[in-house]
Amino acid sequence: MKSMEKNEKQSGRMRSIVYQLQIRWLFRRIGSYIRWDILLFLGAGFGWIVKKEMEILGYFSLQNDREILGKTIKEMSYVVKTNGEPVLSVDLYPIFCGLCIFLGIIVCLQILDIIFGVYREGRSIRKILAPINEIAIKAEELSKMDFGEDKYQRIEDAITNLEPQESELLSFGDQDLRGIEVAMNNLLTRMRESYRQQARFVNDASHELRTPIAVIEGYVNMIARWGREDEKVLEESITALQRESSHMKKLVEQLLFLARGDSGKNQLEMSAVSLKACMKEIYEESLLIDEAHVYRFSCQEDMVVQADPQMLKQAVRVLVDNAAKYTPENDEILLSVGKNTEGIPFLQVQDTGRGMESNDVEHMFERFYRSDDVRKMKGTGLGLSIAKWIVDKHGGYFEILSRTELGTRIRIILSQAHRSVDEK
Repeated sequence: MKSMEKNEKQSGRMRSIVYQLQIRWLFRRIGSYIRWDILLFLGAGFGWIVKKEMEILGYFSLQNDREILGKTIKEMSYVVKTNGEPVLSVDLYPIFCGLCIFLGIIVCLQILDIIFGVYREGRSIRKILAPINEIAIKAEELSKMDFGEDKYQRIEDAITNLEPQESELLSFGDQDLRGIEVAMNNLLTRMRESYRQQARFVNDASHELRTPIAVIEGYVNMIARWGREDEKVLEESITALQRESSHMKKLVEQLLFLARGDSGKNQLEMSAVSLKACMKEIYEESLLIDEAHVYRFSCQEDMVVQADPQMLKQAVRVLVDNAAKYTPENDEILLSVGKNTEGIPFLQVQDTGRGMESNDVEHMFERFYRSDDVRKMKGTGLGLSIAKWIVDKHGGYFEILSRTELGTRIRIILSQAHRSVDEK
């Protein structure tokens, strides 16, 4: 019963606020219409004067003398004089009646618009204020809640006795504290998930760095023992050291990129980018770098989006590198630019490689994730994570179609970048 009374009281306050805002809107709209009606009346009168003088005199001159004669509206006439002599005299009463009828119709339409406008404005105001009204009701309920020392003690005891286990959540055992309990458990769940991701990232990074470091250490020891006298061992060691140091450098650069991205230090430099020119540049680079595959390029229509050109190229290069890595030699890799069924532009990389299982597609953008059948191949497992970060920052997303033994098609859909250009 008390809850109903509180809600009715709050509803009464809401109606009062709505009425006040409606009245303000009404006065603003009436004032606007009055100003427009005055301008319309004066404009119509001036237009009539010019029209009459052109019809009767054949010209309109500001040099002529003009005056209105008559004591009453019915007797009034408009007189034009040239050199002191009347050259035009017209009764104003019929014209005045016509203007009044015209303005009367306009005012009636304006009144109808105001009546319906007050209703529409009221609905709009209620819709806007509904969340605020709900917050006010909840705040009033919280302010009148019996929140004594025992409830504070329950919260403190529950937090103190919480064990750092993944499945355990807070429980206060009090209906009044239910909202706080849910909020704190949601926060706790997010914190635990963030911690697990961070721990997994550190473990994976350590594992990935351990391998090249161990290889480098092994070859350095081999050089120290036999490489000074055995040229073959020296040459093999130098080649391996170059390969592993290059791999480690790439891994560290990718780790730093993701770390800067997580901390918000990677800044995008947005500009108008031609997708055709962007993809064609990557296509020409691929022809020079990779002679083991057949590259094709197609463009349905050149489109310009708002993007960071270097970042966008980096994301596409990751897809091209993966396509080349998992596609047999002399097979085709298609790079293309187009629009999807909704008219949104995309960049596409399609290969005829081994393809992916559905489970691998779900996890392919996770850091250091590599499916079991490709772990033996060289790679860091970070490239797709970097590509996803870049695409996310551009307000886009990926569309992936993959079939084992048939190949993979990955599209970068640039929906947000496309809209930002259209809005401009």
